[in-house]
Amino acid sequence: MTYSLFRDPSRRRFLGFAASSAAAFEFGGLTRAGRATPASSNRPAVPPRLPAPRQVDAGPLSIGYVEMGPSDGSAAILLHGWPYDIHSFADVAPVLAAAGCRVVMPYLRGYGTTVFRAAATPRNAQQAALAADTIALMDALGIRRAIVAGFDWGARTADIVAALWPERCRGLVSVSGYLIGSQQANAAPLPPKAELAWWYQFYFATERGRLGYARNTREFNRLIWQLASPQWHFDDATYDRSARAFDNPDHVAIVIHNYRWRLGLADGERQYDALEKRLATQPAITVPTITLEGDANGAPHPAPETYRTRFAGRYEHRLVRGGIGHNLPQEAPVAFTDAVRTIAS
Repeated sequence: MTYSLFRDPSRRRFLGFAASSAAAFEFGGLTRAGRATPASSNRPAVPPRLPAPRQVDAGPLSIGYVEMGPSDGSAAILLHGWPYDIHSFADVAPVLAAAGCRVVMPYLRGYGTTVFRAAATPRNAQQAALAADTIALMDALGIRRAIVAGFDWGARTADIVAALWPERCRGLVSVSGYLIGSQQANAAPLPPKAELAWWYQFYFATERGRLGYARNTREFNRLIWQLASPQWHFDDATYDRSARAFDNPDHVAIVIHNYRWRLGLADGERQYDALEKRLATQPAITVPTITLEGDANGAPHPAPETYRTRFAGRYEHRLVRGGIGHNLPQEAPVAFTDAVRTIAS
């Protein structure tokens, strides 16, 4: 068996933190300081295709997921956000798989081929439910521990897994850092400029917004892509490939519930009350972590200095330059891949 940094537990050392970051090295255009070449040169000319999704029953869901790499490799679970899908990792997964990693990319509830197993199950998208889905998926696939990595909803979910189930988490890669929130915290008003950035959240709080999103889902989400990544010039084929995931019958209900729950306008499920109570305390994350931020992220996101103290273990923050927006794994796959490989080493 050839040596793989994902397979050899005796050589898993966490590299790239403050002690060694001064010695920057080149990795496909990325340095240890987290600097990337411009977005246009940080991606392959022709993105690789992902394998067909598989299905597995996990908790209340039949989860659609794509798996790549050896089944006995160390696991990495890559979690997408809204309004994106697993193709955000189309350039990341093959590299990790080739290095010996068992890469698992699930569709979140309300996306792609992930469906509810029972019609009566509430279409609930509170943060604890999405995190519990990840643990249920790990159980269903026989994964004891994994690196969890993601952006947007996926980063929040990965943060929660790392915070509440550290024994299941080998390490964390989180775009935009610490995103765990609570209904109580979200009740506090923000400065006007920050409130403006959340315009769609307030739109979704209305019946007009729900109807508008249902009628114009693809057009709406394309606009979000453009606003969140103003320097990413994606083509129609790239968008259409991901937009098919929005045809899920529960997509609109899940998106609307997620944003209404945040504002306290929709109830969650009682089974998650204990988890939400713990999350409301802003628990520290103790597993090895790298946070990433693009230098052109047009979506609402916290400044790195506001969440540094939430990470109590080994920690590094990387700013990825080159006009990189909100969908960092797809816009700068080399930077994202390097972060996961650093955590795994």
